[in-house]
Amino acid sequence: MKKVVLLCGSPRPKGNTAQIVGECAKVIRDQGLLAEIYSLAGKKIESCTACYRCRDEGNCVLEDGLDELIEMIRGADGFIVASPVYFGTARGDVMAALQRIGMVSMASDRFLSWKVGGPIAIARRGGHTATIQEMLMFFFINEMIVPGSSYWNMVFGREPGEVWSDDEGIRTIRLFAENVARLITRLS
Repeated sequence: MKKVVLLCGSPRPKGNTAQIVGECAKVIRDQGLLAEIYSLAGKKIESCTACYRCRDEGNCVLEDGLDELIEMIRGADGFIVASPVYFGTARGDVMAALQRIGMVSMASDRFLSWKVGGPIAIARRGGHTATIQEMLMFFFINEMIVPGSSYWNMVFGREPGEVWSDDEGIRTIRLFAENVARLITRLS
């Protein structure tokens, strides 16, 4: 069965980002695909050291749990990344994870190529578009396919649960998740 891996880049296991990722997973499952969530909450993701040992190993030699996510993505058809906005950009550990995942893919079997997915940004007030643009670079340089939605994949909310007041944002991410699932289905 076709599968989408969703990366929740929030340190809060029940925060707005986690709630949005859960909603995307529900939409994907409603489309008949598997959806698996990987959360960075409680993890200490290191930055890439450019050691290039992934060329020989086929995985990352840093031992912080990211290889589990890499193996999940390797076996999936889609990959969605959601990050809260911190000071106008994606959280540092989210970008560290994406950079390492991209490095392993490029240095080994290019497992990201032709996977379907894209980024989602969640913030109280601003920085959404810069965050989406920052994360989009990962998808494009890895030859991934990013479907659109009715607007940018952003949702407004600060306190846990506030995102549900952003009706347009919720509709946008639901359509995005549906489009990811539909495109995966059409490509297969």
